[in-house]
Amino acid sequence: MQAIILAAGMGRRLGEYTRENTKCMVPVNGTRLIDRLLNQLSRLSLSRVLIVVGYQGQNLISHIGDRYAGKLTIEYAENPIYDRTNNIYSLSLVREQLQQDDTLLIESDLIFSDALFPLIIGDKRPNLALVAKYESWMDGTMVCIDQEQNIVNFVPKSAFNYADVDKYYKTVNIYKFSRDFSRNVYVPFLEAYTKAVGNNEYYENVLRIISLLNNQNLKALPIGHEKWYEIDDKQDLDIAEALFADEKDVLRKFYGRYGGYWRFPQMLDFCYLVNPYFPTQRMKDEMRSSFDTLLTEYPSGMKVNTLIASKSFGVSEQYIVPGNGAAELIKILMEGSQGKTGFIRPTFEEYPNRYAPERHVTFIPQNPDYRYSADDLMAFFADKDIATLMLINPDNPSGNFIPKADVLRLADWCEQRAIRLVVDESFVDFSRDYATNSLLSDAILESHPHMMVMKSISKSYGVPGLRLGILASADKEQIARIKREVSIWNLNSFAEFFMQIYNKHDDDYRRACQRFVDERDDFERRLRTIPFLRVMPTEANYFLCEVLPPFTANDIVVRMLKQHNILTRDCSRKTGLDPTRQYMRIAVRNHEDNVRLVEALKHL
Repeated sequence: MQAIILAAGMGRRLGEYTRENTKCMVPVNGTRLIDRLLNQLSRLSLSRVLIVVGYQGQNLISHIGDRYAGKLTIEYAENPIYDRTNNIYSLSLVREQLQQDDTLLIESDLIFSDALFPLIIGDKRPNLALVAKYESWMDGTMVCIDQEQNIVNFVPKSAFNYADVDKYYKTVNIYKFSRDFSRNVYVPFLEAYTKAVGNNEYYENVLRIISLLNNQNLKALPIGHEKWYEIDDKQDLDIAEALFADEKDVLRKFYGRYGGYWRFPQMLDFCYLVNPYFPTQRMKDEMRSSFDTLLTEYPSGMKVNTLIASKSFGVSEQYIVPGNGAAELIKILMEGSQGKTGFIRPTFEEYPNRYAPERHVTFIPQNPDYRYSADDLMAFFADKDIATLMLINPDNPSGNFIPKADVLRLADWCEQRAIRLVVDESFVDFSRDYATNSLLSDAILESHPHMMVMKSISKSYGVPGLRLGILASADKEQIARIKREVSIWNLNSFAEFFMQIYNKHDDDYRRACQRFVDERDDFERRLRTIPFLRVMPTEANYFLCEVLPPFTANDIVVRMLKQHNILTRDCSRKTGLDPTRQYMRIAVRNHEDNVRLVEALKHL
């Protein structure tokens, strides 16, 4: 068997990365694509590797040099008109060699798991295309396959139909052709096609014609959960570096993204803190029915969106301000405050990060589960000089929860001392008495005019992509100030429409919250069967777990990501947690995902 690598392209979309070199010379985590590929090929028994070069071809040849001597026999072919042709011409230049042996055909802009070559070579079927189930990040040629894994159609970009994505597989651009297939089928069609259509085409077009003849020559081999990526532009390169990072760097590359994990194929994100049961399909269908309008029309300004937020959350317009996520409102609120602020650690760092450390007064619960009560806070801060007290309830990551009656006692205590109490209740709808635990009512706000209530709509409502949050207070002066400081169009049309229709789906939301509480109870029982986790009680949609020897949190998080494609959160370095112990935070997802996580933990 031989390998043919197509490496003639210019890679214009990679910008400065390919100014001096072809795409396969781009490094991913310090290793050039071509070196990774040739090292993978060197583990196989190949008669030769034939590389078709073009753009900056001499640089590629010089780089390879003789470094693979004794491991691979490498030959080259040159496409001198790489800037006026496509890969069908590069392949046609080596059509004679293609017919001389069984062949692995590989495009050079790929990065993929070491398991893929053994997978395709170990399959006894002579003519195969590696394929992956369609994901939203994929671009290029798709295929449709039948139950016997015959490729029944190649779908070019021009024929792509989003209504059919459930049927599509993406070609991984690694093929295995038998010598007989190349000699008797592929090359004759290749020659006829290029003569009729020209050289500025793709070699998959020939495969498409062959598949339409219904001769079952070419089979598909799905790669399942094996990792791969095609690197066409800078974003592809960034994602590939995260996907294929080594163990010492992988968490930095993932955590540093702060979201956008939907770009990573089939990864389960257990850092993602949202309601798995809302919005319902019915609500999503209603939003989808207005997609064209919402995409192409301006959203309303602050005045109208305040009115809609008031209607949705039952708070007077003068007491509420909607934000582009809670993060926008947190920034303006905290940066506009004076004096010192009392914080409870460990906590959501977005709040203390808005202050210089000398303005922090920090309470850390002195117990192994990081539990605390309103009385604990009043006792600790009684003799402290603070202007603001920050309470996240339930807290993140501990899951500690102070009941509503006790929060109101704390609010009374703060009022007596002219301390502004800021309560972030982003997770309160996950608490057991979710229907009655919110502080969002005119009566409560008016009784505690120094109190401000923050709520991220992303969390319990399951819509983080909308970027929607609200802040409420009877301090009309502060609310008016914040409204002046945000952009007049701080919400997009999708977020506005969500608030507009939410009340119609309120009953579904309450059912989703109850369903969540039931699932969390089941998940907790399952997590407690893992001997190396000490699971702490929670009223939120995550569990803080102490990791017990012989594991560390980093061990578990890295192995879960690398071996099971499951992302969890290592919290061990979080301020306020015991630095001599190990901790991780695990979100609550739907039942199927939660079971998958527990089973993966059992395999460690």
